Amino acid sequence: MPEISKMDRNLALEAVRVTEAAALSASRLMGRGDEKAADQAAVDAMREALNSLAIAGTVVIGEGGGLPEDLVDLDEPPSGNLKNLARAKKVKVSDLVVCILDRPRHAELIAKVREAGARITLISDGDVSGVIATSEPETGIDMYVGSGGAPEGVLAAAALRCIGGQMQGRLLFRNDDERSRAHRLGVTDLDRKYKLHDLASGDVMFAATGVTNGTMLRGVRRFPGGASTHSVVMRSKSGTVRYVEARHDFTRKQSFAPFAR
Repeated sequence: MPEISKMDRNLALEAVRVTEAAALSASRLMGRGDEKAADQAAVDAMREALNSLAIAGTVVIGEGGGLPEDLVDLDEPPSGNLKNLARAKKVKVSDLVVCILDRPRHAELIAKVREAGARITLISDGDVSGVIATSEPETGIDMYVGSGGAPEGVLAAAALRCIGGQMQGRLLFRNDDERSRAHRLGVTDLDRKYKLHDLASGDVMFAATGVTNGTMLRGVRRFPGGASTHSVVMRSKSGTVRYVEARHDFTRKQSFAPFAR
């Protein structure tokens, strides 16, 4: 067992190196207005870094503490979930703060949360960090609601497995092509309600590195000949959360050398 625990800890730090590589590569395109190119740069760097790890694994998706289980329900209206959460926390609904991604698709949801009497924090991006904020008391965020990408949902679930929290989700399909794709991938119940352990099961590690400045992590800071990164790594087995600050020397790390186009 001691050897296994040591291996897990080492792998957790190796995972940070993977996210650092992705963030450094994506930062080369920061501010250029090409989101797809930045995403591809991150994917390419992450794939190369993953291939260097001494592990065998499968990529399954890509491109909280102290409260009763099933406290909230995806099929309940916001007012009902807010009342249940307020009761569990022994506060008023008006004391609760709900984090929502500021998108046109959430206009009706925002209106319902305000009608229920809760306060709202709107964020322009960073929905994964918004979910994580619900388990960090100093943020003042009590609940995160909204729709987003499936990969982000799995990442958020993995983080909550490590630090505590509850989560439910359901696949949303925009057209028949997406439904057909889900069937081909083995999804038989298109209306299934996924809970936290459905989305992130077993022993979980979560690692992330900031590309731009956010509420949870600072972005990549470049300087002549190098850059600095800010990362977080969590483990569900121990509940440990580590923040890692690293300074990278591009004269020695050729794969992170300054980008020219």
